[in-house]
Amino acid sequence: MDIHERIARFEKMASDDADNDMAHFSLAGAYAQAGRHDDAAASYLRCIELNEDMSKAYQLAGAALVEAGRTDDAKTTLRRGYLVASAKGDLMPRNAIAELLGQLGEEPPEIDAETKAKAEAARKAAAGGFMCKRTGRPGTQLPEPPMRGPVGKWIHENISAETWRAWIGQGTKVINELRLDFSREQDQETYDRHMREYLGIDEALLKELGSETAKKN
Repeated sequence: MDIHERIARFEKMASDDADNDMAHFSLAGAYAQAGRHDDAAASYLRCIELNEDMSKAYQLAGAALVEAGRTDDAKTTLRRGYLVASAKGDLMPRNAIAELLGQLGEEPPEIDAETKAKAEAARKAAAGGFMCKRTGRPGTQLPEPPMRGPVGKWIHENISAETWRAWIGQGTKVINELRLDFSREQDQETYDRHMREYLGIDEALLKELGSETAKKN
C-alpha cells in the first residue's frame, strides 16, 4: 500500500471516529511522511485538543509547523508541550522539544512551582502504578508482552492494557477495510505498520529497539 492509500484509510478512520485522538495522531504521521506538513500539523493539533496530556503530539506538531514555515505557531506549541512534558515527567519528548526550541533560537520556558509539583505527582503515580507512554494516562499494565521480540517487550513496558485494547478495535477495522490476509507477508507488514503508527513507535524507536537486540546477540 502506498502512502496515498494509507492517508485515505487514516482519513476515513479519523472521520468515522472523530474524537479518537490516536486516529488523528496516526493520520498526522502519514501526512508528515507524505510531506504534507500543514495537514500533519492540523491533525497533531486536533489530537492535542482531544488529549492535552499527549506530550509526543506537541513535539511532532511543532516539528510539522517548522517544516510548514509556521515558526511562531511552532514556538507556541513547543513551549506549551515542554510544560506538559515536564509536568508529566516525559523526559524523551521534553528533551526533543527543548532541542527543537534551541534550533529556533528559543530557550525552554521556566518551570514554575505548580509544574514541578505536577511532575512530582506524576513521578509518584508512575512509581505506584502504570503510566501509558502513548496516551500519558494512568492505566493497567499488560500481564505479558502481546508478541515476541523487542517490539512486544516495549509494548509491555510502555503501553497500557486500555490502549492496547483500543488498538485491537482499531486493528480490526484495518483488517476489514484493507481486507488483509495474514497468510501473505505483505499484509502482515501492513498490519504491523499500522499498529506501530497507532502506538507511537516511529522509525527512530524501531531502529533503536533493533539495535538493542543486535547488541544482546
